[in-house]
Amino acid sequence: MSRRKRVFEKPTVKDSRYDSEIVGHLINRIMLGGKKSLAERIVYAAIDSLNEKSDAVDPLELLNRAIENAKPRVEVKSRRVGGATYQVPLEVAPARSESLAMRWLVGFARKRKGTPMHRALANELRDAAGNQGNAIRKRDDVHKMAQANRAFAHFRF
Repeated sequence: MSRRKRVFEKPTVKDSRYDSEIVGHLINRIMLGGKKSLAERIVYAAIDSLNEKSDAVDPLELLNRAIENAKPRVEVKSRRVGGATYQVPLEVAPARSESLAMRWLVGFARKRKGTPMHRALANELRDAAGNQGNAIRKRDDVHKMAQANRAFAHFRF
């Protein structure tokens, strides 16, 4: 019998302007203290500023590409076996990889001090879409950690 509680899938939330689930998730990730209208303004301003530089690329396509590039494929989890703790590499579920990518993008945008949040988020998304930036570096670090610990993959269960 599992010790963990059952995980219930929450209903998907779409945003009002683009009718997109990914934008809805991003708004909820940006939101602090229940201020959803402020989070919507930040995300929509970031998407609009993504569109400023070049009209050739759809801003939603750029957002999807940024999240797709930042998604980790494998990660390490701690497993206790015989008194020793091993970092075991595991494949990441699609929902978790998307959640991690958004968490990293928003977290690194928040760490960019001295710039408004919508501009910092737009810069972070633009960097991730171009396969550079802090979120991509974090993904690569997670992949390197999993690669270094692949000798413990047989502890996966």
